[in-house]
Amino acid sequence: MADDGQNILKRLIDWRVGAAMEPQPPNELVMRLQQPLVDLLEKYWFRLEVEGWDRVPDRTCLVVGVHSGAALTMDAWSLVSAWHKHFEGRRILHGTAHDVLMATPGMGDYFRSVGVIAANRRSVSAALENGEDVVVWPGGEVDSMRSWFKRDIATLAGRRGFVKQAIRSGVPILPVATVGGHDTVFVLSEGRWLANGLDKLLGLKKTLRGSNLPIIAGFPFPIAIEVLPAHLPLPAKIRTELLDPIEVDEDPERADDDAYVQKIYDEVEAVIQAGMDRLAEKRTLPVLG
Repeated sequence: MADDGQNILKRLIDWRVGAAMEPQPPNELVMRLQQPLVDLLEKYWFRLEVEGWDRVPDRTCLVVGVHSGAALTMDAWSLVSAWHKHFEGRRILHGTAHDVLMATPGMGDYFRSVGVIAANRRSVSAALENGEDVVVWPGGEVDSMRSWFKRDIATLAGRRGFVKQAIRSGVPILPVATVGGHDTVFVLSEGRWLANGLDKLLGLKKTLRGSNLPIIAGFPFPIAIEVLPAHLPLPAKIRTELLDPIEVDEDPERADDDAYVQKIYDEVEAVIQAGMDRLAEKRTLPVLG
């Protein structure tokens, strides 16, 4: 029975994601309608600061960073929004999202309307080939659902696919450091024990591609278990910095060179961590910034 339910869920997710596999530009009507609210949130709720625009390469790049805040990663959302505003819509940055989020009715439809694509090789490759920038968060759910006590740790989870993607697509990597997103909600426990327990009962871990089932403290629920959003983000200050781009060897065969891939991975992780350390030093208090 669990296997049948798992197969049905997987087919539903694959169908919803596959229906919009090709990258689409943001819907300008949606962008215009939401911009007044976005401006208010960025200015007053998250007091967003983004630095380092002069470091963005003149050519297509793969943006790589961390994202925080459990199921609502406001640092990721605010980066894509700031990019769109800075370049006045003339240079597209596709956000990426987990298949489960892209398949969720309502949420997935909204994501697609603002240019978000599925976080898989086919979609990312197509966007880069079209000359459009893409941002990825390799740490995925391990990153966004990490404990609040690890909020200033760059978490790429050992996932090196982004390095291979940059090599195969022949684009530089633009690292991004950010802090503050994990103060929009408090992740009390990463919930791996809970995820493992449910996986034994329902066998969903492979389908949902997640190893965490976090227990959070936030608003409006003092305690909640979160896979899909179960909180409204607190008004935490978000600081983001675009870092110096990292060039990669464009010979596709280097993607199979394990030592080279690891070297680039380590370099990206190190510069993001250094950037997060600098930004964290500016924080006086959690949430208040």
